[in-house]
Amino acid sequence: MGPCKAPINFHVEGYILAHADPAHFQAGAWIQLNNINALTVSGTGTFDGQGAMAWSLNDCGKNLNCKWSPFQISFNFVTNTLIQDITSKDSKNFHITLLGGMNVTFRNVKISAPGVSINTDGIHVARSTGVNILDTLIETGDDCLSFGDGSKQIKVERVRCGPGHGISIGSLSKYKDEQPVEGIFVSNCTLTGTMNGVRIKSWPTSPGPGSASNMHFKNIIMNNVSNPIIIDQEYCPSNQCIKKSSSELKISNVSFKNIRGTSATPVAVIIDCSKTHPCENIVIQDIDLRFNGTTTQSISKCSNVSPKTAGLQIPPPCTVTAQRFVYEMDN
Repeated sequence: MGPCKAPINFHVEGYILAHADPAHFQAGAWIQLNNINALTVSGTGTFDGQGAMAWSLNDCGKNLNCKWSPFQISFNFVTNTLIQDITSKDSKNFHITLLGGMNVTFRNVKISAPGVSINTDGIHVARSTGVNILDTLIETGDDCLSFGDGSKQIKVERVRCGPGHGISIGSLSKYKDEQPVEGIFVSNCTLTGTMNGVRIKSWPTSPGPGSASNMHFKNIIMNNVSNPIIIDQEYCPSNQCIKKSSSELKISNVSFKNIRGTSATPVAVIIDCSKTHPCENIVIQDIDLRFNGTTTQSISKCSNVSPKTAGLQIPPPCTVTAQRFVYEMDN
């Protein structure tokens, strides 16, 4: 816990093992680093959360009042920070969280958990500005990367993801007074066997207006990914909300460029926008996503949006409809 009078180097070479029983921990995270300027976390060490017991007890997909297990490592209000070379294994909940950070870089981090692990997001960022996630391998049971409200000026490059639920902006619009999301750039990444590829998701029962803009995805390889490109503004996992109205989140200035590979489902592109706040300036360019099956070709589906298209278009551009379509969603 800072503030500290000098730069801090937290160097890890060993194998650090958490207690297996989640009841052993208080709320929050197993390891927390708070209010530090000029922090470096480095070394080839491993943080092992021994999460199997916590996954078996997790019923948060069905129970809104469930008891959450601790996060693995939390960085709260750190600035000018570098996290590199460490490994996070089998976390009980999210592997790494960053809240209120500024000028933070993750480089060559390895995150590992089986695909059946629940709520084990790889790196979750919220209310942070100037974040770089580079040359990182993430194998987990939830989003490899997730960006919550207030994420601004984020750069993601050369990340390998899978298994997992993909790279997600959101979910957004679940809570009051959420801050805008602005400037997220994802490039040169590879996703393999994930439930989603690159995704923007917001809840339909928004407590207030919000915005997410200037988000760009390019030069991405999809290997047998179920939903390679998806904007979902009716995100409601396990029917945890009542869809009384459309999402009030305004999504604008989004591009998907040079995204190629295979889709595990026929619907390779899904752009499902709010009825009351339709998406604006959505660009789909040079897309080659082929259904990894033998009976049909890949297709696109859209709702409340008219994407701009250019270059190669496989699947063909979607037809705009006023009715929402139905498709399988993960939680």
